Amino acid sequence: MKSDSINSLSGKVKSAWKVAAYGTVRLLIVAIVKLLWNPEIKGAENIPKKGAYLLAPSHRSFIDFALVALLTRRRLRYMGKDSLWKYKPAGFVLSTFGAFPVKRGTPDRKAFNSSIDVLNNGEVLVMFPEGTRKTGWKIGELFDGTIYIAMKAKIPIIPVGIGGSENALPKGKWLPRRQKVVIVVGKPMWFSDEQSSLQSSSTIPRSVLKQKSEQLQNKLQELFDRACQNSKFV
Repeated sequence: MKSDSINSLSGKVKSAWKVAAYGTVRLLIVAIVKLLWNPEIKGAENIPKKGAYLLAPSHRSFIDFALVALLTRRRLRYMGKDSLWKYKPAGFVLSTFGAFPVKRGTPDRKAFNSSIDVLNNGEVLVMFPEGTRKTGWKIGELFDGTIYIAMKAKIPIIPVGIGGSENALPKGKWLPRRQKVVIVVGKPMWFSDEQSSLQSSSTIPRSVLKQKSEQLQNKLQELFDRACQNSKFV
């Protein structure tokens, strides 16, 4: 019994340390982001004050993960490609910032379970539904995983369009540029009908995932267009 109490206390201390570490890292990153680009945020009222949800931003630059940290002071959890953990110092920083690895291109059960655990704990999960950084104006076909996880966890998706980040730090470049950056947050997207009808099912039909992914893609394109127009993206 005493051992259980010690383990419980240890777990709470570890959790508190992670939250505090995230807050410290976030303050540093937010300060740098504001200094370099001072992003304009539209639709901030669409971000829930409490409860679990999934943030689904467009993805054109490595700085996108830092930009979404401006949207809430709550600890964000990120799903990132496993190769980012190749170097231990980088992996430590990423883990401190709330990230966990996923093997891209294959069904990763461990990453899926981690995602569900994060949401069941009432936390916020960030997933880039395009899967990787893209270029240009068009939001490409989305990975079904974003919809799948949201439906399984029964939580809303908050779509986010980020304009100007591709110019601020293009893919393959390391030196940031001065560029107006605009973040447009959409209203929460729920899939309650499908959730209620699939409660007793362990699988979700591919056709449902595709249909809902297209809905998310269309909304993300709309928000991305607005963000790009306001950031004077070229």
